[in-house]
Amino acid sequence: METINHIKLLFFATLRDQAGMKSVELDIPADMTLVQLKEKLVADYPNLRGHIKSVLITINREYSSDDAMIPSNAEIALFPPVSGG
Repeated sequence: METINHIKLLFFATLRDQAGMKSVELDIPADMTLVQLKEKLVADYPNLRGHIKSVLITINREYSSDDAMIPSNAEIALFPPVSGG
């Protein structure tokens, strides 16, 4: 039997509009990485497809890379890329 992690996702700025919500709680496989989570999000929320490759992601308020493993009960925040001058 596969071990499951419960996580909370937070969407910010334009990603909130694309996802149609500000947060969601999910049960994911215990060995899921951020890149796998991104693939799941695109499948579940197709409006995110054009933005998911460039989002900034934090796990428990620390910026993380795509190969990071997602810990149990993690709070994951997704931010659109920031541009400015």
